Amino acid sequence: MGLLVVLGPVLLVSMDGSILFLTMPTITHALAPTADQALWILDSYGFAVGSLLIAFGNIGDRFGRLKLLMIGVTVFGLGSAGAAFSTSPEWLIGCRVLMGLGGATLLPSGLAVLSELFTNPRQRSQAIGIFAATFAAGFAIGPVIGGLLLSRFEWGSVFLINLPVVVVFLAAAPFVLREVKATRPGGVDVLSILLSAGGLLAVVYAIKKFAAYGPSWSVLAFGVVGVLVLIGFVLRQRRLEYPLVDVALFREKVFSVAIITGVLSLVVWSAAAYLTGIYLQTVLDLSVLTAALLALPGAAVLTTVCITTPRIAARIGERRALALCYFSMAAGLVLLLATTTTGGIGWYIASTVVAGVGYGISFALVADTAVAAVPADRAGAAGAIAETSNEIGNALGIALLGSIAALVFRLFGPGLAPTLSETLDLAGTASVVAEAKSAFLTGLHVAMALGAVLCVGMGALTLRWIPKTGGSSAVD
Repeated sequence: MGLLVVLGPVLLVSMDGSILFLTMPTITHALAPTADQALWILDSYGFAVGSLLIAFGNIGDRFGRLKLLMIGVTVFGLGSAGAAFSTSPEWLIGCRVLMGLGGATLLPSGLAVLSELFTNPRQRSQAIGIFAATFAAGFAIGPVIGGLLLSRFEWGSVFLINLPVVVVFLAAAPFVLREVKATRPGGVDVLSILLSAGGLLAVVYAIKKFAAYGPSWSVLAFGVVGVLVLIGFVLRQRRLEYPLVDVALFREKVFSVAIITGVLSLVVWSAAAYLTGIYLQTVLDLSVLTAALLALPGAAVLTTVCITTPRIAARIGERRALALCYFSMAAGLVLLLATTTTGGIGWYIASTVVAGVGYGISFALVADTAVAAVPADRAGAAGAIAETSNEIGNALGIALLGSIAALVFRLFGPGLAPTLSETLDLAGTASVVAEAKSAFLTGLHVAMALGAVLCVGMGALTLRWIPKTGGSSAVD
């Protein structure tokens, strides 16, 4: 019973990172956000979770994991209710941030409470495996659930679906879960939290503004300030006795590759899911229900591979498994280059199935590889960084590759508006509609090609950097 109670919020946190990918065309039509507001609606949740995940892990250790879980789930529920009834893009972005604030408490605290709940090592290992599979499944089924809901209900339903789970958790958790505290030295460095979150937001804001409106002095200023703040964050972590992020862990190549895998796999997955969602509904004019059903094969492959990855890694070794992860993702992204403005459903399905193999391996293997690559006394820090890499990657995918696609559309589109949806609303002739759809598809192709190149490059570096005995359980 305790396991089910914890898994509910975990599923929500991961699912809400992707549930808007197929629903954004509907939300765009309802709220009419600008190009950068649309990207912030998607990104604000992931950045809030990723920026605060490690900090809330430390806070939970000091003040109680269950207490933090209860507060976090309450905040998540309030944010979900507010998002469901949003009347403006700004209000929705604010509610998504509130949801991210609550979500950042759930992953580290949920895992700690779960570990305390199962004292038998074998049962604990199985419970953690189910925890990881649930988290991965949430990412995979999020777009499908969102599409299915919109086929019958208003767009706010993608947020209201969270509330029953929130109510059940708050009612049951005090009776089936135990409080967990840890004797961790040092306090929470507030300045580190501000530097990491502020630096990321400034850099991403600059990228979005550049993609939507072109170069300007303000864009340059935000970009430079963001980079300098992030450098300051890294330097501060190296000086602190108890850092928020132990940057010394990145000296270990296996750990670095694992974390990069966690980031990059979510970068390409989130960007592909978001852009293809628009492609299916706005370029090919498919219904949201049809788009959701077309996403099912890829989601099924991703979830299945996530569950079977431990056996795959035991057979071929973690080194080859990580390389397979990258090359599968690259192959899947390349298949999207065959799509056209008049057809491409088969290529889309093939892409999600092939890339799903890589995504599934990444979701299942990254944390284990990262933890196994460092000394036992740093396992907790390594695990927290691995979890954070997924959330940051999910947000960066929309910010980076999504912004590149937006830039290409601005350069090659009709010039009526910065987004495809706005352009189609203003288009007066069939030729303008065709030009706009072609420009969006070009942006999709450029973004996916860049993602594929990054994956191939990292796959090659993985084979080069990680020794044949890399990872504690690797066997080549």
